[in-house]
Amino acid sequence: MHLKSAKNHNLGAKLVSPQTIWSNICLKYNEMAIQYILTDYVNQMMAQAVYDKLEDGTFSGRIPLCKGVIAFGSTLRECEDELRSTLEDWILTGLKLNHPLPVVAMIDLNREPAYEPVGAV
Repeated sequence: MHLKSAKNHNLGAKLVSPQTIWSNICLKYNEMAIQYILTDYVNQMMAQAVYDKLEDGTFSGRIPLCKGVIAFGSTLRECEDELRSTLEDWILTGLKLNHPLPVVAMIDLNREPAYEPVGAV
């Protein structure tokens, strides 16, 4: 399949190959897949959260699989929001410092990233 360039129609555009189009689609798909993996990971961890109502009427939340991830809030919703934010920071710090992260729902963020040659993009 060949694409006609806009240059053939005196519009001055370059010919775009099907390979370039496919590479761009794959790149966008990979970016979306990464976003969904992180979102799924956070959602799976949040499903593991344990909340307690404290004596003063406030709430605490923690994720047992994630050492040190704890949050507090005056309402359960506020506590959940704080816990999600704390978890996201914990994950990003762990990734940056190459700390081992727990595997949840078969999502393993500990794998080495796969790099493609520059010419593949």
